[in-house]
Amino acid sequence: MDIILKYFPRFTEGQAEMIRKLGPLYQEWNAKINVISRKDISMLYERHVLHALSIARFIRFTRGTRVLDVGAGGGFPGIPLAVFFPDVAFHLIDSVGKKIKVVKAVAAELGINNVTAEQIRAEQLNGKYDFVVSRAVTSMPVFFNWVEKNISHEGKNAVPNGIIYLKGGNIDSEIKTFGKRVFIQNISEYYDEEFFETKKLVYIPV
Repeated sequence: MDIILKYFPRFTEGQAEMIRKLGPLYQEWNAKINVISRKDISMLYERHVLHALSIARFIRFTRGTRVLDVGAGGGFPGIPLAVFFPDVAFHLIDSVGKKIKVVKAVAAELGINNVTAEQIRAEQLNGKYDFVVSRAVTSMPVFFNWVEKNISHEGKNAVPNGIIYLKGGNIDSEIKTFGKRVFIQNISEYYDEEFFETKKLVYIPV
């Protein structure tokens, strides 16, 4: 929990309490339904919560923004972002029902009322959103083809509507088809921890 406050010291008391409860909640749920790697669960705040919140370092979503989290798994990056941005609507989807069960349970337990969760594939979803976020569910070109249809062209943020993708390693081959429109942020510029040395935030306006 301390690592979150190190980088985000302005959480309200209510937000900090929600973040504090994430650890025990995910420990409990992960014992029943494996939504986070067993080796990672002890590093939940660094490798999952802080990683998710790198999006909040890149963009400050305005009130009423609609965000779709594709392949949300147990709720990342969507759950931490929903705590950080209580006036933003988050729709978390995953094709695996048990993972959505965890998302719904965590959101309900914490009283997060700006999250909806649904078991559905991105290709089947017809709704419109300002941004689509995700953590490395597939290659960038494939992901782009899945979700381009879901991004509204009526923006309300300082950053134009588009895709914000968290990805690790070498992504040169994946992004070359997007040319100069793609923006890459090294997350190591946000955080000091070694884990983030190879992590990137990829933004593609649509």
